[in-house]
Formats: sequence, structure tokens, C-alpha cells
Amino acid sequence: MRYALLYIFTIVLVNYAFTIVPIFTLPGGEAWSPVALVVGFIFVIRDFAQRAIGHKVLLAMLVGGAISWFMASPEIAMASICAFFIGELLDWSVYTFTRRSFSQRILLSSAIGTPVDSTVFMLMIGLFSWPSVVIMTTSKMIGAVAVFLLARHREQMTSRMDDGDNATV
Repeated sequence: MRYALLYIFTIVLVNYAFTIVPIFTLPGGEAWSPVALVVGFIFVIRDFAQRAIGHKVLLAMLVGGAISWFMASPEIAMASICAFFIGELLDWSVYTFTRRSFSQRILLSSAIGTPVDSTVFMLMIGLFSWPSVVIMTTSKMIGAVAVFLLARHREQMTSRMDDGDNATV
């Protein structure tokens, strides 16, 4: 349950942050928000929340979106809710229907969900450009890759301990 609450909290926090943290114009004219660096962790937190509460994670996503409506500007809230819904639904689908290890599902679901989330969000707030989507997606994937590496390391350690247990039997 703590991952579900963390998931809801981070959705609200990031949506609020998009209303107060300025969007920077990069040298090529692309728009970028530093908040994008944090968004990648939401996709990963959703994976942990789904692992803990199953498909009820979709309800947690809706709760986070509803609370965000009151915490962020209507333009940002609507763009974020739509982007989260589409991107997270893809993320949820990949996580749910692939039969890979937990670490691989984290990476794969984020790799599919984050570019869609970025594209929808940037289109809806009127700042779409391909370089912006690439920059936002890359920013988000940094968090996903970091957690993937930690989860993979943990899986490998658990596997080694299991192998050690089997060797003594």
C-alpha cells in the first residue's frame, strides 16, 4: 500500500511542480522542464505499486490525477492527466502482459510509456517539438535505467543466494 500512496503523491507533486518550475528554452529553441527528470521515477513507482496492489494501480492513477486537478493549473492538469493516462496505460499493459523479470519489465514498460507520455503532454501544452520529446524522454529514462540497474542487481543477488541454497541440498 505504501507504493500506491507514494505513486499518488508523486503524481500530484510532479503536476504541481510543472506549474511552478519554469520551462527552459534550449539553444535549439526546444522547450524543456527540469521536472521531466523526476517524471521517469513515477513510471517506475507505478511498477512497484502494481506489484504490491495489482490492477488497483489504475485506481491510484485516477486518484492522483483527480487530486492534481486541484493542485495544478487547469492546462497543466489536463495535459498531465491525459499524458499520464495514455502513457501509464501503455506502461501498465507492457508491465502486465510481458512475462519477463521485474527489472526487465521496469525498463521495457518505461521505454514504451515515457515517449508517449512526453509527446501527449507537449502537444497538449502547445510546446511540441521532436527534440523536446527526445530530451524529456531521455530525462525520464534516466530514472528508469537507474532503478532497472538496482532491481537487476537485486535479482542477481537473490538468484545467487538461491543457487547457493540449492548447492547445499
